[in-house]
Amino acid sequence: MVEIGVEERNELTVCGDTHGQFFDLLEIFRRNGYPSDKHAYLFNGDFVDRGSWSTEIALVLYAYKWLRPNGIFLNRGNHETDDMNKAYGFEGECKAKYNERVFKVFSESFSALPLATLIGEKYLVLHGGLFSDDSISLDDIRKLNRHNQRQPGQQGLMMEMLWTDPQTAPGRGPSKRGVGLQFGPDITKRFCEKNGLEAIIRSHEVRMGGYEVEHDGRCITVFSAPKYCDTTENKGAYINLGPELKLNYQVFEAVPHPPIKPMASLSPSHP
Repeated sequence: MVEIGVEERNELTVCGDTHGQFFDLLEIFRRNGYPSDKHAYLFNGDFVDRGSWSTEIALVLYAYKWLRPNGIFLNRGNHETDDMNKAYGFEGECKAKYNERVFKVFSESFSALPLATLIGEKYLVLHGGLFSDDSISLDDIRKLNRHNQRQPGQQGLMMEMLWTDPQTAPGRGPSKRGVGLQFGPDITKRFCEKNGLEAIIRSHEVRMGGYEVEHDGRCITVFSAPKYCDTTENKGAYINLGPELKLNYQVFEAVPHPPIKPMASLSPSHP
């Protein structure tokens, strides 16, 4: 877990899933400014898969990380994993545009990405959501050795951080995805109170308005891939924070892109 703050006269932007929608990523930067020493970005996983410009997104984000290590932060999502990349296009895109070795290098890098970011000791940002066990604390996340477990698997802390979703009913319920679980407002309330948090910020799910505030304000979903997969009429969103750590939601529309369909590299006609 990376722990950061926002210094005086600085700004931090939190983005959700971008899913290979490179031209919409550029729209975020055009509207909101490029990563700099005064304006940092946190991308909350699922940079790749589904959209057909995943390599471009990953390379741009990595280039900014090299250029400005304190200007961009990257959490791992459930799509920064080998099994999802095989099924949803990224592995095929790497092989079509480059070669298998490039995919293997990306796979190595994905397994080293942080699983969460703590902003100002107030907001825990992680891709999926909360846990099957109420005893889990921020210290458990700090102690998790992501290098020992390279892929999230079907159970455990890493899997739950990448896969779980909120629900409106109290308690916990089965996941509609078949992996992970769903957690209710009481679970979120207990976790935030136990760990001194104002809220959790997560992504992982389309929201038609680009973002949604749930669980009495303690669970915030942000999704940054507008018109997802060219089939969903959703908006995209991102969240700006200044030194006072107030959340400023920004919503944007999809922009035109070249006529290449999502997951084009999975098509047998793709060169």
